[in-house]
Amino acid sequence: MMVSLARASLIYEWRRFLPAILAVAFAGLLVQVQLSLLLGMFSSVAVYIDRSSADLWVGYPGTQSVDLARPIPGKVENGLRMHPDVTVVERFTWTVGDWQRPQGGKLSAVLIGIDPKPEAMTFASLLTPALRQRLQEPGNVLVDEADLDKLGVKVGDDAELAGKRVRVAATVNGIRSMGGANVLTSLSTARSIDPYLRGDTTDYFLVRLKDPEHAESVRDALKPSGSFKPFEVWTSEEFSIQSQLYWLFESGAGSGFLFSSALGLLVGIVITSQTLMGAIVAALREYATLRALGVSTHSLRAVVVEQSFWVGLLGLIITGLIGALLVVLARAAHIALEVPMWGCIATGILVLSIALLSGLSALRALNQAEPFTLLR
Repeated sequence: MMVSLARASLIYEWRRFLPAILAVAFAGLLVQVQLSLLLGMFSSVAVYIDRSSADLWVGYPGTQSVDLARPIPGKVENGLRMHPDVTVVERFTWTVGDWQRPQGGKLSAVLIGIDPKPEAMTFASLLTPALRQRLQEPGNVLVDEADLDKLGVKVGDDAELAGKRVRVAATVNGIRSMGGANVLTSLSTARSIDPYLRGDTTDYFLVRLKDPEHAESVRDALKPSGSFKPFEVWTSEEFSIQSQLYWLFESGAGSGFLFSSALGLLVGIVITSQTLMGAIVAALREYATLRALGVSTHSLRAVVVEQSFWVGLLGLIITGLIGALLVVLARAAHIALEVPMWGCIATGILVLSIALLSGLSALRALNQAEPFTLLR
């Protein structure tokens, strides 16, 4: 009987509980959006690793993030190829140049030189064979679709990068930079643009193994010994995590974003708990009436807790509907947004816990729901 009473009060007194349901919904939305933006922002840092199919990355020793590349000797490649488990070694170059906007002004652009072969590891899950074919033509570059306005060009236009003419052959989705713009090109075109790339150095070697399950053991075997270490080896997973953690905790942008996310979460919790408690306290006269009819305090507490649960659940349903719409709009606007399943589950558990804790906090007010208060 008490279960149906809790649901019935929510149905017939929905106007009273509506602010609490909306508070839960928008608190959940705030938490989910902040989390998704945070994950999206830092996944873009590791996109070079996560969208490539290499098992190992080899770079300058002590590199904290993939975008902080420094050149290593090209002869390192010989040692990598000598390991019996290594099947393919591929070069990856990283340099920065000025992009001359046709409308005037310059923009800092990251020029990424990759192997354009169809079976290449770099951006294996990003570039189609047709896009790689276009990179094989000298002077061709690819940019993110969202960066076209920033660069002041459209597909097919010629532009100037580091004083050299390039052609925007096509666009891709998923390499939008947090700062300037990422520009993809072939290794040969990158060398023709930046003379420092013409020596026998590279910024990274990407390594494919016979068995990816042996990545950690091969990494340990390839690590240089002795006091002089000209390079360092990471598995793809650990280099991706290392790059994201660097930007999250070591950069000012990451710390600021993390602080604003925590502040938003705190505000959401406070508003939700206070609104839900207010809705329950406003029903004290009804609870006093039930006490006068002989309903025990224990049963009334069960009603309040169940009401809190349903308020939290209805709020989460609204969060899911609005959140799905916002994801569609954000992706249409090329906003980096990551919505992993574990994030949705964690948000749901968090918000539902807040609703239940708010209901438990309101139980103290039930002590005031005595029958004699109806005579006031």
